[in-house]
Amino acid sequence: MTDQTVINIEVVYALPDEQILVPLSLSRGVTVEEAIRQSGLMDKFPEIDLAANKVGIWNKASELTAVLRDKDRVEIYRPLIADPKEVRRKRAEEGKAMKKGGGELQKE
Repeated sequence: MTDQTVINIEVVYALPDEQILVPLSLSRGVTVEEAIRQSGLMDKFPEIDLAANKVGIWNKASELTAVLRDKDRVEIYRPLIADPKEVRRKRAEEGKAMKKGGGELQKE
């Protein structure tokens, strides 16, 4: 028989070259914020700011106050380094420029 007062969850934080996964057994009723704080990741990575970093449960955006369920995976997201819309716009401009001229630039 399993203990109904304890849930098993994971808290995950990914860097460009490394993913940290912290498994935890916590009391039922724990929130996303409480789980992140108890994971110790904020101590190890001081750049994590819960006022700025978005969080999610199983790749779906979540509030810090959301109550976790057994086997949930809490994810801490890093800020984007580039705006996806801006990247697409620049690619489109480069594609149009290539179609217009298509040749090499002449040196003066």
